[in-house]
Amino acid sequence: MAFDGITIAAIVKEMKETLTGGRIYKIAQPENDELLLTIKTATGGQKRLLISAGASLPLIYLTENNKQSPMTAPGFCMLLRKHLQNGRITDITQPGLERVIHLHVEHLNEMGDLCRKRLAVEIMGKHSNIIFIDEGDTIIDSIKHISGMVSSVREVLPGRSYFIPMTVDKKNPLSLDFASFKSIMLSVNMPVYKAIYSHYTGISPIIAQEICYRGKIDGDVSTGMFSDMAAGEAALLAVYGAFEEMMGLVGKGCFSPAIIYEKGAPVEFSAVPLTMYGEDDCLSFDSVSRLLEQYYAEKSTVTRIRQKSVDLRKIVQTALERNVKKYDLQIKQMQDTEKKDKYRIYGELLNTYGYEAAPGDKSLTALNYYTNEMIAIPLDPQLSASENAKKYFDRYGKMKRTYEALSELTRQVKEEIDHLESVQAALDIALHEEDLAQIKEELIASGYIRRKGGSKKVKFTSRPFHYINEAGFHFYVGKNNYQNDELTFKFASGSDWWFHAKGIPGSHVIVRSEGKELPDETFEDAARLAAYYSKGRGQEKVEIDYTEKKNVKKPGAAKPGFVVYYTNYSMMIDTDISGLRLLED
Repeated sequence: MAFDGITIAAIVKEMKETLTGGRIYKIAQPENDELLLTIKTATGGQKRLLISAGASLPLIYLTENNKQSPMTAPGFCMLLRKHLQNGRITDITQPGLERVIHLHVEHLNEMGDLCRKRLAVEIMGKHSNIIFIDEGDTIIDSIKHISGMVSSVREVLPGRSYFIPMTVDKKNPLSLDFASFKSIMLSVNMPVYKAIYSHYTGISPIIAQEICYRGKIDGDVSTGMFSDMAAGEAALLAVYGAFEEMMGLVGKGCFSPAIIYEKGAPVEFSAVPLTMYGEDDCLSFDSVSRLLEQYYAEKSTVTRIRQKSVDLRKIVQTALERNVKKYDLQIKQMQDTEKKDKYRIYGELLNTYGYEAAPGDKSLTALNYYTNEMIAIPLDPQLSASENAKKYFDRYGKMKRTYEALSELTRQVKEEIDHLESVQAALDIALHEEDLAQIKEELIASGYIRRKGGSKKVKFTSRPFHYINEAGFHFYVGKNNYQNDELTFKFASGSDWWFHAKGIPGSHVIVRSEGKELPDETFEDAARLAAYYSKGRGQEKVEIDYTEKKNVKKPGAAKPGFVVYYTNYSMMIDTDISGLRLLED
């Protein structure tokens, strides 16, 4: 989700507590639309403030991490250094619940006079900006210049007056009152949650949905429901009460930052509790800055890997679609050969009873000694009985040869489909570029990608996932087919336990037994890992096969990751791996 006014309020509170009274020690501009301020705090410590006005990812938070800056500082950075270097932060404010932060700084000019200036950080999606303003609200400069040709609402240029553009007449939710809330809800016809975020500043759609959830109504229901006399008034009061309670917490600075996860990936964050999600889906933080840093780092990792794997995904998907079409056609052709035995029986019966057929007969009725039933055999009146028998045997022989050839071809194509689907599953769980390198090497070895002339095989640095449970048992999960083979046939010992999702692509999971008998909980933990790292991750329950490693074999010339086993146990399990701890590689 984007920054909303409530998240900004939480950041402002944290910044006020940490940075007020501190001095700006260093100013850097690592990217064209990004600032990194190093601040010596009033308590003697040091903090860094990252500010980004990027159109796709505007943000602001405190961080311990540094970023490399260009050799030559951009003009805006040089201007800020001239005016604000060693300046003292006197206050940090947020107008209403706007997505705007003002850093108030006082400094001495060249004459030794005390001057006061502001750095306005506007977190407004593609309209985000960082604007440097003097005491008279005149813009000194900005990280992005916006001319009248770009925006008819406000020019952001040196010498222009600074103001917050009011493009929509929204109310300040911190000054919420029931009369105006009721008036708004009764005057529009749209989903309730949309009516809330459309008419109140700083409220995002997800927060509006949370307000409706706390008010015990469906946010997608139309505001027309409030027109109903008794039930409508009660529902309106419930939603207003939830809204007022949330704004009360925001006004008092009572924040509980948390990230919401779905299938292990971060999908939402909020500075207030999102009760419409389960507790198991939330990861709480004591600092909104730490939340934002982790959220955007994880989001950036997922996005970057998705972007870098696009070409590999396209190659695999194209090959998969081609093989699926081929497989479907072959299955249809095999179905056409299912009547081959009928022609063999016709031929045998004609050799036995053909003497009963008169010349020119179009059929012969005879006893089928396989079923002990009478059967009518079509005849070509131009041919004798023996010639008709030979014709049926020829047809049978042709269909038999076709069936045998197709059986082998369909087996090969099905193996190719299974292999490509396993590569797709590996791409879905890849987290780092080194994971993709190993998958790419597998596609090169399989002939789907041509190795560039002169290029050598890369040295693999990717390692399997390594988990540990409360009982102290260690679990290893292959990220791709090469790692699956490595874990199962080189890493695991015969008495270790092997787990895999039944009948669907997924990772091999090895549990180190160390000669001990595994508790039931450990079997379940391993099964959950096998379910989570499989194509069945989105299902409530996944069937898992498990056996001792000594029972797992690899057929000759089999595809990477492909194994067979004939002695195994099975269980149905969920995909919740929250009880396991992931160790670093």
